[in-house]
Amino acid sequence: MTLRIDKPPFLVAVDVVAAVLALYLVVRPTIRRTLAGLLAAAVGAGIGWLATWLLIDVLDVFGVALTPVTRMWAVLAFAGIGLAVANLFRSRWWRKLVAVLSIPVFMVMAAAGINVDFGEYRDLNDALGVVPYPALSFHSERGEVADIGTDYASTWTAPASVPAKGAIGTVRIPATESGFAARKAVVYLPPAALTPKPPVLPVLYAFSGQPGAPADVFTAGRIGQTMDAFAATHHGVAPIVVAADQLGGPGRNPMCVDSAKFGNSATYLLKDVPSWIKAHFRVSSDSAAWSVFGYSQGATCAVQFLTGHPTIFGSALASSSELGPTLGDRASTVQSGFGGSVTAFEDAQPAHLMTTHAPYENSMLILGVGQNDAKYTSFARTLDADATQAGIRTRLLISPGTAHDWNTVRYTLRNGFPLIAAHLGLTS
Repeated sequence: MTLRIDKPPFLVAVDVVAAVLALYLVVRPTIRRTLAGLLAAAVGAGIGWLATWLLIDVLDVFGVALTPVTRMWAVLAFAGIGLAVANLFRSRWWRKLVAVLSIPVFMVMAAAGINVDFGEYRDLNDALGVVPYPALSFHSERGEVADIGTDYASTWTAPASVPAKGAIGTVRIPATESGFAARKAVVYLPPAALTPKPPVLPVLYAFSGQPGAPADVFTAGRIGQTMDAFAATHHGVAPIVVAADQLGGPGRNPMCVDSAKFGNSATYLLKDVPSWIKAHFRVSSDSAAWSVFGYSQGATCAVQFLTGHPTIFGSALASSSELGPTLGDRASTVQSGFGGSVTAFEDAQPAHLMTTHAPYENSMLILGVGQNDAKYTSFARTLDADATQAGIRTRLLISPGTAHDWNTVRYTLRNGFPLIAAHLGLTS
């Protein structure tokens, strides 16, 4: 279950097996049957191309763009299946058996290629949603809210030895006020937080996309590695990362607002979670020391929180954000998420929030998007323009050759977090 399905040993092995099977299925006793197999493969490839075009470009079933690489793997899978089906006719029983067995191989080959292009699963545990992190062990559960702005160094004398890496673990954050049915959060503690007398540290919320789970930002987003790399060059200091559950389930989308249908997601994230953080860790009272990161639906939440609550969050890093909370279309969003109130829906949109709170005194918004993600690139440019007009410092990052995927997320983290770190006061 921990075999790396995103690395060359597995990928090359699957591709070689698929190629051998395809070659066997192509070579038939007569030229006519060989040509029939090739024609079936071509027909299968055409069906694959048509299916991706119809589902993605016409019907927009998934709401996101697919890269040419992902489309290629889908076409190859259909071509292989077409070739296999052709071998079920006028063939010996063993060729039929090979043809049947080759179909799942072609599907695995394509799935593995698409996974690499999408950049999500490292192994089967990730694909099955198994959280690989233990319960988090605290060195101290006595929290403190310090009025030090972002002068973290004034609260700490670094010991002679600091752990090389931080710790990642799961915690249950009580929904005391909200009653929101949240799953366990995943928390990253930087090396400095693991010392006997840790410093005051900044906080970074982290939200996955939807469908998704809190662990996704660590398993697929590799945010723990990003923080460890930063801490390694900053004496063990990095933000405390709290990936709280903003969804309540992989198929749910409460949109980070309070609603009768989906529960009080906003209250949970804006009151219950901060209260728990302040009760367990040494943190600053300054909004400049609090940031929020997210991907897709989580990125939309990040933009909502930055623009709607500048006294809580001073910065946001949003990878592939939508323009605002949505369930896919305006009518269902208003009805299900806002109890039928058009006014409540419009008031929750970042464009309205930015107009209400402008001018912002000390806020930063970093927007990341994939080069091949035309829809979300348009969203990002709109948000960038609105935020700039409202007085928010912005930066738009374009991830080369990626789309609406975790490769874009990791690019956004690599290139956007240094800017957030400066705003958090961790670098000059």
